[in-house]
Amino acid sequence: MPPSPAIEPGTHWSSEHGTYVDARGVPLRAPSGLRFPVRVALFLLIFTVLMLGWDASRGGAVERLVVHDATVRPAAWLANLLTPAVHVRAVGSSLRAPGGGLNILNGCEGVDALCLLVAAFLVAPLPRGARTSGLLRGIGLLYAVNQGRILLLFYAFRRDAALFATLHGTVTPILVVLLLAAYFHFWLGRHAPAVAATA
Repeated sequence: MPPSPAIEPGTHWSSEHGTYVDARGVPLRAPSGLRFPVRVALFLLIFTVLMLGWDASRGGAVERLVVHDATVRPAAWLANLLTPAVHVRAVGSSLRAPGGGLNILNGCEGVDALCLLVAAFLVAPLPRGARTSGLLRGIGLLYAVNQGRILLLFYAFRRDAALFATLHGTVTPILVVLLLAAYFHFWLGRHAPAVAATA
C-alpha cells in the first residue's frame, strides 16, 4: 500500500527545481498538472493578451467605465470625505480641485497590476475554488490599494512636485507589485495542493 500524501513542515515551491521541495531542498513529487516552464509561458501569454486587449479598448466604453467610473469618481468621493475643504471634482479621467489636481493616465488605473494578478492566478497550481476566491479577494485588495495610491499621489502633487514624481514614478508602482506578490505567495502557500515525497 503506497504511503498517503503528506506535507512536511518546511515544504515550499522551488523555482530552481520547478516543483515543491522539502525543508532540506529535496524535490517532492509535483502534483499532477502543468510543469513550471509551461506555467511561465502561459502566464506570459495570458498577461500579454490581457494587456493587448486593454490597449485595444482605449478611448472606448470599457476604458471610460474603468477609469472614469470605477477609478476617478470613487477617488474624488474619498478625497472629499477625507478633506471636504479641498472640493475635488471628478471630470473624465481627472481629479480637479482648486490648488491642483491629478490626471489618471495609462497605468494609473491599476489595470497593468490587475493583468499580472489575473495571469498569476490562472496558471497557479491551485484548486478551482481557491483560485476563484483568491483572485476575487486579490482584485478587491488591488482596488483598495490603488485607490489609496491615487489619493496619496493627489495630495503629494498638491504639496510637493518632487515628492509626487518620486512616489509616482518609483515608489508606489514597486509597492503595489510587491504587495500583490506577497498576497499571491501567501495565498499559494495556504491553498496549493498537497504533495508527497518520492522516496
